[in-house]
Amino acid sequence: MEFKTIIEPFRIKTVEPIRRTTRAHRLEAIKQAGYNPFLLKAEDVLIDLLTDSGTGAMSSQQWAGMMQGDESYAGARSFYKFEAAVKEITGFKHVLPTHQGRAAERILFGAVLKPGDIVINNTHFDTTRANVEYRGGIALDIPIPEARHPDQYHPFKGNMDLARLEDALQKHGDRVKMVMMTVTNNSGGGQPVSMANIREASAIAHKHGVPFFIDACRFAENAWFIKMREEGYADKTPLEIAQEMFRYADGATMSAKKDGMANIGGFLALNDDDLARTCRNMEILGEGFPTYGGLAGYDLEAIAVGLFEALNEDYLRYRIRSIEYLGERMKQAGIPFIEPTGGHAVYIDARKLLPHIPWNEYPAWALSLVMYIEGGVRTVEIGSVMFGRQPDGSEKPAAMELVRMAFPRRVYTQSHVDYLAEVLDYVKDIAPRIRGVRIVEEPPVLRHFTARFEPAHGALVAE
Repeated sequence: MEFKTIIEPFRIKTVEPIRRTTRAHRLEAIKQAGYNPFLLKAEDVLIDLLTDSGTGAMSSQQWAGMMQGDESYAGARSFYKFEAAVKEITGFKHVLPTHQGRAAERILFGAVLKPGDIVINNTHFDTTRANVEYRGGIALDIPIPEARHPDQYHPFKGNMDLARLEDALQKHGDRVKMVMMTVTNNSGGGQPVSMANIREASAIAHKHGVPFFIDACRFAENAWFIKMREEGYADKTPLEIAQEMFRYADGATMSAKKDGMANIGGFLALNDDDLARTCRNMEILGEGFPTYGGLAGYDLEAIAVGLFEALNEDYLRYRIRSIEYLGERMKQAGIPFIEPTGGHAVYIDARKLLPHIPWNEYPAWALSLVMYIEGGVRTVEIGSVMFGRQPDGSEKPAAMELVRMAFPRRVYTQSHVDYLAEVLDYVKDIAPRIRGVRIVEEPPVLRHFTARFEPAHGALVAE
């Protein structure tokens, strides 16, 4: 007998208490935080879906590995375990550890970009875009058309538009320094990229003499979707699929805080000897010696184990199904979201849920605030706060107004998901009464992290 219930493929050995709060407490807490969920104290949050980055629970094997951490400044054995794990999965020649993914991006773009240069991506995430633009570069997104339509089904909605890629490479010529594929496509709804799309995008880039890189922070989840949805891969393991993905690339950046299953860390992996030499020198300047790269030896040990745990089929089946289950509950309740559900998160379509709020009153941001006030759930806006401000200082609406509910790995159980579905159902009922916000203070870059807001019309939820 094969039973249908997919259980958590782990037992809980250590628990952390969650603090319950009242609506009045949360209303005051978000006010004190300048109506910015990033500025809340974590102890005031009940279900924290702000990010899946570095917020997961580590396994007993990872903790055991950490006890063996070699903290030698140079040549630590923990580095060589880490390096061997990355090389087995990716096949890249040079592996540079970094304290997280954005550090790998900073080093890579610092080595290859000058003002006016272009990086093409299916969709840049916030730190990737910021690191390109900080160097004076242009971050060009070319997702497939289906990616801009939340309710339109496509099995690989994270794909890059290959015709536009060819056109962009012909149009911009030597100004394009890199083609990058983000797997899964985070800003596009956590949607997967097919192996065929990776293969063809790589071939087009190489035809034009342009290197092809992978932003690999959710490579294991992407490999699982390929196994489940792409013809010819059903009998392959996630590891075999991941290895093929990386074979088409010249290098990769990764935040190991996602599919590295660790609380900190990342890497830059490369094949080009000269580029690796330049990047290694830059790493010494900003991160540390190349055999620790800003990480403790025990962090390197945790990542070396976690990279393979992320490829475990039982774990991937459970994780992806949990996200899918929430999407099913939302669809039953009539809550609009990006379909199909992605690998690490569900993305609510705030533009459709709150059509009465104009884009410059930030409907997705307002929705995230109400989810916290009503249910203690912290999420993140991916809309016109995050992506509305342009490099020249002007403002324009983002392609989509989304609220991302990103699930930490191995942290929450089924009852937490059911509670979240209840909160969403209630928020949907009061949606016509939700009002927008305005920015009262903002930094020059990555404003969503520290900007402060206020209700645009006196109250977030009208009586």
